[in-house]
Amino acid sequence: MKIYLASKLLALCAFHPIGWGTSAFFIQAPTARTFKGSLHLSSPYSGSLTEGSPIASENLSAAVASSGQEVAATAPPTVSIKLPQNIWETATPVIVQGGALKTYSCPSDSVRRVQVSLRTEGRPLNANVDLWQGPDNTPQKMAVYIEDGCVRPFSAVIATPRGQNSIAIRNTGQMEFPLDACVQGDVGDGYEDVINRLTDTTAPETVQGGSLKTYSFAPSVASVQILLKTDGRPLNAKIELLQGPNNNKQVIEIYTEDGMERPFFAVIETPGVGNVVRVVNVAPVEFPMSARVEPYLVEAPGSNESAGGWTSDESSGSWDSKTFLGR
Repeated sequence: MKIYLASKLLALCAFHPIGWGTSAFFIQAPTARTFKGSLHLSSPYSGSLTEGSPIASENLSAAVASSGQEVAATAPPTVSIKLPQNIWETATPVIVQGGALKTYSCPSDSVRRVQVSLRTEGRPLNANVDLWQGPDNTPQKMAVYIEDGCVRPFSAVIATPRGQNSIAIRNTGQMEFPLDACVQGDVGDGYEDVINRLTDTTAPETVQGGSLKTYSFAPSVASVQILLKTDGRPLNAKIELLQGPNNNKQVIEIYTEDGMERPFFAVIETPGVGNVVRVVNVAPVEFPMSARVEPYLVEAPGSNESAGGWTSDESSGSWDSKTFLGR
């Protein structure tokens, strides 16, 4: 096993000029887990919703109003959804010191997308996440800043078509600000169902080049799902999570060579009140993009838990404190 890993590391180094302070890992595909239960929205939700889009699922009867007006769900349907796994429980996190670089290789063609999660112990998070495909070819780049990497961990899905891809994570912060990184392959039992459901049940909103769109969410919304795509042209965008005027809690700058082949999908934690997601298309006017920004998890009324993720009781098939809105 050591000889095999060493040979793979030498092969990766031959394609990418990795210097001192770097290391390479291999991405493993996760196991499947199916959740069957009753999904419902038990408290009124006020936020940015498009007319005609369902709240919990396509079978949920809901009254959709204009932005800022409360929307109440009625009949709680029973559906079967494959939930994404908690990557921090299924994958081994790797510490990336400030200024260091970690690379993950996914040589298998069966890995069509990769989940990347970053967090800290409460300190700021500054990192670059790149997709490598062949020598000197970086079809996707991300620059991430988070004020508190523990309250708002970074979680995104990167498409890896045609195999022979590598994920490079560089901690651009100082030595005093290390971060934990987890990378895991998604072969259809994780976020693929969430992305497909979001695409099928919501209408995209066009963001022209040089323009921006803002989405406000109620305090009960624990996290938000964001999907950005193009018609095959490059995607160049910036996503900001604001909590008050000019108070950026999280900033993600994305560049994708082909926004159709490699769309951007992320789940952003939105604890507290006054959360606003701002999507900016920094490309010229000739390069529009489509955006889908919808609630992902909503806290149940009377819950004292922090909005840092979802919890479930698989034996009873019910949520402990949050409602899944992954569509």
